Amino acid sequence: MLRWILGGRGAQGAVEKSAALCIGEEQPKNCFTELQVLKGHFDIVRFLVQIDDFRFASAGDDGMVLVWNVETGERLVELRGHTQQITAMISYTFSKGGKIHPALITASSDRTLSLWDLETGNRVQTVSDLQSSVKCLLVLNRLDVWLSGGNELCTWNRDFQLQCKTVHNRDAGITAMVDLPKNCIAAAMDKEIVIFKLNLSEMETSIFAIRHLADHQDTIRALISVNDALFVSGSHNGELILWDAVDWTIQAYELILWEEPAGDSQSEIRMGQQKQTEMSIQHLATDGELVVAAVGSGLYVYNAAMKTVVAYRKVAHDSDVLHTSLLDNGQVMSCSEDGSVRIWELQDLPLPAEPASSGFFGMFGTFGRSGKQAGAPVKKLLEMSGLRSLELIGDLIGHSGAVQMFLSFGKNGLVTCSADHLLIAWKDGERESQRRSLALFQKLEEMQGL
Repeated sequence: MLRWILGGRGAQGAVEKSAALCIGEEQPKNCFTELQVLKGHFDIVRFLVQIDDFRFASAGDDGMVLVWNVETGERLVELRGHTQQITAMISYTFSKGGKIHPALITASSDRTLSLWDLETGNRVQTVSDLQSSVKCLLVLNRLDVWLSGGNELCTWNRDFQLQCKTVHNRDAGITAMVDLPKNCIAAAMDKEIVIFKLNLSEMETSIFAIRHLADHQDTIRALISVNDALFVSGSHNGELILWDAVDWTIQAYELILWEEPAGDSQSEIRMGQQKQTEMSIQHLATDGELVVAAVGSGLYVYNAAMKTVVAYRKVAHDSDVLHTSLLDNGQVMSCSEDGSVRIWELQDLPLPAEPASSGFFGMFGTFGRSGKQAGAPVKKLLEMSGLRSLELIGDLIGHSGAVQMFLSFGKNGLVTCSADHLLIAWKDGERESQRRSLALFQKLEEMQGL
């Protein structure tokens, strides 16, 4: 077990926080200089799902699902039918008349599941006899089935027909699922990860638990697939576990800790309560090699191949980070309860020739794999560890409530959703200016042609 003692005490922590807040208006590496406010929801917007290169869907506590064009900001379709908040949403396709239709599957607190045709806006299928609310959805295209998780784990075919189910009587139920090789599924259930085996035959379909992974000490908050060989989970008390996707053994275990100032018993109790929140892993994202963990109000970048933390920010936002992602250009993006959306750049650290005598790099002897590294030069340690800095290069201020999540459309921009009931489409100002100029030029040519 590797135990990272991250961050600092007192003034050092304050300096880090102030540095993150003082980027200023001049942000030369931030291309998102234009924004468009998208209105339509009347309660917290919690979910965004990409449909194709230009369309996405939004949903939240008002029970509505809205489909938008990210380039124009146009609201394309309104999907109404749920009577309570949306609890899960996933993109899907179904066949009708020999044609493939883009679709969405939605789940709601009203204990229904719905299949929506995005071309017509019609609700194609509905399941309304569920015993509990569905908290997560997983589509297995290679097997032509999809799964819904809650207090029940249900397997459905493409015609929305229930194939099989298992019942779980725990209060938390299944909160997240990932697809694994050999027709297996990993499901987060309170402090456990349960491995399910899905059997498909001409006679029947069955799913049953074959392994219980009980290595987490607290509730699992995030579960994602890293690549075909690995998946990763994060818990409420800061445990980050990297798992083998085939034999489900632990490949790495990280307990994210940092030093706290000493004090009397009452202050220690208060700090302990605060520390529990600060360590909680709310969200995980990956590009297949790096894993970004949202830990309290901070960010941690973990290299799954090297099995080590390569960059971190103990204080990345003023409040808890709710969602994070690795962008195609290698940058990291995060959003928070404080209403901000921030862009970070992984930068190589300078390589001084002098040996480490104190400070952060002097702590390698505390948590490294070998005490022999404690007296090694900083340059050698940096080269061996791959440690980098996480520098703030963009701060997107537009929401007045907690930003729940975001979607990146590459050159077509970025979409964020918030507790303020709004969505914002963020655009590359230079690209938008060129696009408008081209559109105006084409219009003038058409007028001259007439």
